[in-house]
Amino acid sequence: MRANRPRLRKALVARRPLRRFLPLAAARSWAWGELGPLGKSSDRLGLDGGRRTPRVGRAIAAAAWFVLAGACGGAEARPQPTALVPVATDIDATIWLLGDAGGSQPGDVVLAALARAVGEEPERSVVVFLGDNIYPRGMPDSGSLDYPEAVRRLDAQVAAGQAARLTMFVPGNHDWGKQGLDGWEVVRRQGRHLAARGDSSVVLLPPDGCPGPSVRDVGTRLRLVALDTQWWLHGGPRPEHPTSSCPADSPQEVADSLRSALATAGDRVSVVVAHHPLVSDGPHGGHFGWRDHLFPLRHLASRLWVPVPLVGSAYPAARRLGIVAQDRANPANRHMRATFEAAFAEHRPLIYASGHEHALEVYRWTSARYALVSGAGMFDHTDPVGRRDSTLFAAARSGYMRIDLTRAGRARLGVVAVDGPDRATEVFSLWLD
Repeated sequence: MRANRPRLRKALVARRPLRRFLPLAAARSWAWGELGPLGKSSDRLGLDGGRRTPRVGRAIAAAAWFVLAGACGGAEARPQPTALVPVATDIDATIWLLGDAGGSQPGDVVLAALARAVGEEPERSVVVFLGDNIYPRGMPDSGSLDYPEAVRRLDAQVAAGQAARLTMFVPGNHDWGKQGLDGWEVVRRQGRHLAARGDSSVVLLPPDGCPGPSVRDVGTRLRLVALDTQWWLHGGPRPEHPTSSCPADSPQEVADSLRSALATAGDRVSVVVAHHPLVSDGPHGGHFGWRDHLFPLRHLASRLWVPVPLVGSAYPAARRLGIVAQDRANPANRHMRATFEAAFAEHRPLIYASGHEHALEVYRWTSARYALVSGAGMFDHTDPVGRRDSTLFAAARSGYMRIDLTRAGRARLGVVAVDGPDRATEVFSLWLD
């Protein structure tokens, strides 16, 4: 730690942000403060009959320090200053993108900011909720004690997009019963609840647990193509050939239908919306912060702030190996993405937009020209996010994205961070050429 002190002094003089040093200092303080006493007395572990064992204690502490330092030393994204591009004019449609809003508390400031923004330009607005619309296990049966709260959470999102000409919900893994065996029925219940409103402008697409694609043309320039990516990853029952009524119900049929949806777009700009990303640098993409190494039990329950040094790093390592279907490293997830990217090859969509990661990320990509991750739809519910060469913007901040599509066919992206009540600010913008 002493070696870091000149760097800390230099940063202070240069007034550089000190956030990168704070986790390291906290880790060092915890390691020597909590494990260090073992070096003075090992009674609490019953080692050596209470004799002083400085080498054991300091070795453990040093090991914990290096693990945590390594966890913190990655390239974690920070908000980047940017010169905002001019606002669009002659707009044909505006798409509002946010995901993972299904656990929002009453009065959530992100949903409130979205509702205000949509209300200012309702006639051209399309709101797309990018999955995980009801935490933690989707829409329960009406007899469940959890049913009223689940309905409130979903209806709060409907209300946020109420003024829009179209509000679309895309299913996520939590909407499939948190990928449980009853997930197919759970996601269909969500669709039935929305349909029961009798409002054709509020829809769950694709419907009935079908993989899609579902196509909606809006205005004169926009084609929305919706996919249910959890269908590809689900381990329980799902609609499949030859017994389902879905228009496409096998991987090959989905790929063929996706090619057709993009090929027939004509002069319309194609925007593909789904829950799981093509690319991301949050936990699902293998990026973990120091808390994930030190407090891995929080992934089971958010209140389990139980330090598990050293052993705790096994959890992020296993995730990076692909043991979880929800992560990009998993073979089923890779197969899904490879199928999409092959289908995009002949007629590249302008945008592939997703949620899943609790962050705001913008990438210049290959199969789709731009890949967006907008999964920070709940206030103060974000995860660490990293960067790669193709990253244009990445921040662990609550908020949403908007795309203004002009009648000339140009698209302007704006990333809006919500830092509190009445504090919605566009922090990044780009013409998507």
